[in-house]
Amino acid sequence: MGRGAPVVTGTDVRPTAPLAPPEDNPGGRALRALRATPVPLALVVLVALAGVVLGRVYAGDLLTRLMLGAAVGSVLVSVAARRLPSWLVAPVSVAAMAGWTLFALHLTARRAALPGGFAEVAADAARNGIPRLLTAMIPVEPAPDTVLVPLVAAWLAGLTGAEVALRAGRTLLGFLPPALLYAGALYVVGPNADPAVWPSVAFAAAVALGLVAPGGRGTDGPDPTAALAPEVRTAVRARLVAGTAAGVAVVVGLAALLGPALAGQVDERPVDPRRYVEPPRVESLDENPLIRISGWALNPDQKLLDVTTRASAGPETRIRLAVLSDYDGVTWRVGATYRNAGRILPAAEPGPGTVDTVRQEITVADLTGRLLPAVATPREVTGARVAYDPTTGTLIRPEGLSPGLRYTVTSLRERPDAGLLATADVPAGDEVARVLRVPDGTPEPMRRLAAQLAEDNGAPYARATAIEQFLAEHYRVVADAPSGHAYPNLSFFLFGPRNGGGQRGTSEQFAAAFAVLGRLTGLPTRVVVGFSARGDGPVRAADALAWPEVFFSGVGWVPFDPLPRPDTEPRPVEEDFRPPKEEPPPSEAPEPTVEPTATPPAVAAAGSGDGDRGVSRWLFVAVAVLVLSLLVGAATATLVGMRRAQARARLGWGDPGERVAGAWRQVTDALRLAGRPVGDDLAATEVASRARQALVEARAALAGGTAPTPVGTQALPGGGPATGWPAGDGPAGGGAGPPAGSGPLTGAGLVAAPVPGVEEVARLLNQVAFAPGTLTGAEADRAAAEAVTYVAALRAARPWWRRLLWSVHPGPLRWHR
Repeated sequence: MGRGAPVVTGTDVRPTAPLAPPEDNPGGRALRALRATPVPLALVVLVALAGVVLGRVYAGDLLTRLMLGAAVGSVLVSVAARRLPSWLVAPVSVAAMAGWTLFALHLTARRAALPGGFAEVAADAARNGIPRLLTAMIPVEPAPDTVLVPLVAAWLAGLTGAEVALRAGRTLLGFLPPALLYAGALYVVGPNADPAVWPSVAFAAAVALGLVAPGGRGTDGPDPTAALAPEVRTAVRARLVAGTAAGVAVVVGLAALLGPALAGQVDERPVDPRRYVEPPRVESLDENPLIRISGWALNPDQKLLDVTTRASAGPETRIRLAVLSDYDGVTWRVGATYRNAGRILPAAEPGPGTVDTVRQEITVADLTGRLLPAVATPREVTGARVAYDPTTGTLIRPEGLSPGLRYTVTSLRERPDAGLLATADVPAGDEVARVLRVPDGTPEPMRRLAAQLAEDNGAPYARATAIEQFLAEHYRVVADAPSGHAYPNLSFFLFGPRNGGGQRGTSEQFAAAFAVLGRLTGLPTRVVVGFSARGDGPVRAADALAWPEVFFSGVGWVPFDPLPRPDTEPRPVEEDFRPPKEEPPPSEAPEPTVEPTATPPAVAAAGSGDGDRGVSRWLFVAVAVLVLSLLVGAATATLVGMRRAQARARLGWGDPGERVAGAWRQVTDALRLAGRPVGDDLAATEVASRARQALVEARAALAGGTAPTPVGTQALPGGGPATGWPAGDGPAGGGAGPPAGSGPLTGAGLVAAPVPGVEEVARLLNQVAFAPGTLTGAEADRAAAEAVTYVAALRAARPWWRRLLWSVHPGPLRWHR
C-alpha cells in the first residue's frame, strides 16, 4: 500500500497523512543531536584535563579556566561549522582563537600589573613565550608570556581533534591531538608537582566513553551492509569480527609486554625540561658588583636611586643589591640561577625573630646593570618584570635598568632574636658547603690570624663577633682605597704597612676579609652589596655598602658590621697580631681590580730603565709586525684557496651545461677584474668580441704602444672587432699561445702574440640556452680549456702588482650570489 492510500475500517474510508522521515521530525533531530554529543563533550574534557595538569604548577586556577574556555570554544566552533566547507573552518576557528587569546592576554596583563601598553606586552609574550614558560619560577604566575603557548596549543588541539573526529568520522584518531597535549603538559610539569593520578584516570575514562558512545562509532547513518546480499553481508561481518578480535589481541599483548616496564617507571622521577633551557644570565659587572664599591666611593654625590618608603622601616634601611656566595681566591661572585618570576615571589618560612613589612617605591636614576635593588626579603614586585634566585634572594631585571624605571617592592625584613645567637650553632654538610668553601692558596698569615681569633672563642657567634671587633678596631675606612678582594689584596689590607697604604680600605675589603676569615674558622659566610637608606629621598653613591653575613642554625642569615666606628683611631695590627718572620707582610699594594667597563691604566714595570723600555718597545713592534704578517698571509692564502676552489667547482662540477656556464662566469669575472665589465644587455657573441679586444688593448698598454688591428677584422655594431685571425693563431687553429720555440713575450712581442678568444665558449653558451641537454662532456672540457687560456692571457697582460691582486680579489666570491 502506497503512502497516503486510504485505510478501510468497516465502512469508513479515511486517507492517512504521509509519514515524516525519521531525520526530519523533531524527535529524530533530538535523537541525532543526543547521539552526536558524547564525542564533542569528550574532546572538551580531554583538552580541559591538560589544563588541569598544567595548572598544578601555576599560581591560582586562572590558567585552568582559560584553557577550559579554549577547549569549549575550539570544539564549539567546529560543531557549529560542520555544514561549512572544510577549507573555511580553520580560518573561522583561528579568528575565534585570536579573540580568546587577546582577551586572555589582556586579563593576565591586568592581573599581573605589568608596565607598558598592551601591544608591547603582547608582542613580548609572542616573542618570549616558550623560554619564559620553561624558565619561570614555580608557582608560575599567569602572565601573558606564560599563558600564551598553553592557550594556543589547547585551541589547536581542540580544533584538530574536532575536525578529525566529527567531520572525518575518525574518532580514535581525533583523540590523538588532545592526548599529545596532555602528554606535553605532563612533560612540562615534570617533577615539580605530585603525580597526576585522578586527571589521568579521568582522561582514560573520557576516551573510553567517547569511543563506546553511539556517536563515537559513526552509527548515525544506515547500516552500510544492509544493501549487500545475505552471503556477502555475512562474510563482511565475519571479517569485521576477525579484525576486531585481532586488534584486541594486539592491544592485550602489548599491555602484557609493556605493562611491567611501565609499572616500573611509576616511582621514577620524571625528567624536568627546565634543565635543557638556560635561565637568564648576567654580565660580569652584575656577577661581581663588589668591585663597584670603590668607584662609587670616588663619586659620592652621584644619585643612583630615589626611594619612598610607605611603611615604617626604622631609622635606617639596608637595600640589598646582590648576595655573593662564591669565592675562588680572586673574586666574589653571585653564582645565582635566575628564574623568571611573576608579581608574587615564593615565600620561605621566617625565622624565630621579628618580621616586619617594608614597602618601598624605587625610581632608578644613574644605577646601571641588571641587578634590581630591594629590601631583603622581597615578596612582591610590581612595575617591572623580574627574575629571581630564591637561594640568595637576588633580583634582576632581564631587560636591564634604565633611568626613570619605577617599581614597588614589598619585603619581609627579618630581625633575628638576639637571645638565640649566643648559643646558636652553625650547620655543616653539603647544604652549606658552598658558603664554607675556602679556595686553595690562602696566605699563611691569614690562616694564623683566623686561628688566633678562634682560639679563645669556641661558640660560632663569639668567633664572628671577634672577627668583627678585630677589623673594626685595627683598620681604617678610606674612600680612595684601590678596589680588589683577591688573596693578595686582602693580605695587603690586613698586614700591609700603614705608611704604605696597608690596613685601610673601603667596605669591600672589610666585608671580604670578614667572610674569608669567617670561613677559615668554620663559619658559613657570604658578602652582600647594597645601599644604606635613611628615610625617603635619594640614595647616592656614598650610601653604597658591602657587609658580611653568617648563617646560624635556627636563626638564619645574620648581618655583621666590621666597619670602624666614626671618630675612632685604629690601633696598629702589630699590637695584637704579628705575622711569622719567615713570611714578612707585603710591602707593596697589589694591582687594584678594575671594573669590566673601565679601561685599565697602563702600568710601567718597576725598576725598568730607558734601555729596557727601548728593547721592550722594539720587541713589541717586532711581535706586532710578525702577528700582522701572519694574519695577512693567512687571509691571503684563504682567499687564494677559495678562488681556486671556486674555479674548480665552476669548470669541473655539474653537467656539461653547468660547466659551460661556469666557464662563462670565469670569463666575465676576469673582464671585471681587468676593469672591462660587460653588461647583461649584450649577447654572448658581443661579449666574446669585446673580450678579445680587451686583451689586445691590455697587451698594448703593458707594452707602451697602440693596439694593432688583428688580421681580417671588421667593425661590429657593438664596437669590438670581429674575429678573423690567421689560421693556427686563434682557438680554431689550436694556437692558444705564442708560437712554439719563442721565448718570453715582452714589449712588441707581447702585442704581436696570438690573441686567444672565447668565441667557442659563447657558442656553447648559446647552445645551452637554446638547446639544453645537447652538450657533451668533450664540449664542456673544450669550453673550460678556452676560458682558462683566455683568463691566463688577460691576467698576464696586467702589471705585476695587478697580477698579485688578481688572485686575492674577493669580488668573484660574491658577484654571482
